[in-house]
Amino acid sequence: MDRTLILLKPDSIKGKFCGKVISRFEEAGFLIRGCKMMKLDAKILREHYAHVADKPFYPEIEKFMSSTPVLAMVIEAENAVDKVRDMLGVTDSKKAAAGTLRAMFGTDVMVNVAHASDSKETAAKEVVRFFKKEELFEY
Repeated sequence: MDRTLILLKPDSIKGKFCGKVISRFEEAGFLIRGCKMMKLDAKILREHYAHVADKPFYPEIEKFMSSTPVLAMVIEAENAVDKVRDMLGVTDSKKAAAGTLRAMFGTDVMVNVAHASDSKETAAKEVVRFFKKEELFEY
């Protein structure tokens, strides 16, 4: 079983479709191991998006991702990272395949429902970035 991080972005919060997204993950067999709403500050966003923090479009990402709280989740399943990414669809919602979460609810490259870890290694780092050990549960 693998774990991965999901951040339901401000568009999910404002659009009131978090429940629909979570339901799709649960229906696909994922277990929720941690879940919390949190306001992301500049420090955690700069760390999380370090790979693009020097790009001219980064301030727009920071502004968007801090515009509302996000819903952070750690979910678990076999091949969790790949499975989540398949369910979400490609990053650009306009190019996402029909039936994917981004095709259903997303708007563009940034307003695209959720952040999802891109590898097992990244997931391990991101889970620790957003969750303390005592915030994750086995059942």
